[in-house]
Amino acid sequence: MANAKTITVEQTGSPIRRPGDQRATLVGLGLNKLGRKSTLEDTPAVRGMIAKVGHLVRVVEA
Repeated sequence: MANAKTITVEQTGSPIRRPGDQRATLVGLGLNKLGRKSTLEDTPAVRGMIAKVGHLVRVVEA
C-alpha cells in the first residue's frame, strides 16, 4: 500500500510493576524507554495494542 495511514505513539509511562503482557505489548509497539516514539501502520491490531496500554502511551498528532 503506497498511501498506508500511519500513527505515531510515544511512551509516557514506565512498564515497571506492570503485568508481563503490558510489557510485551509495549515491545510489540516498538517502545521500551520513556520518551521513545514509534511510527506504525494504522491497523485495527495496532489500535487494539494502543488501547491495551493506553495509560502508558499517547498518540502524537502529525
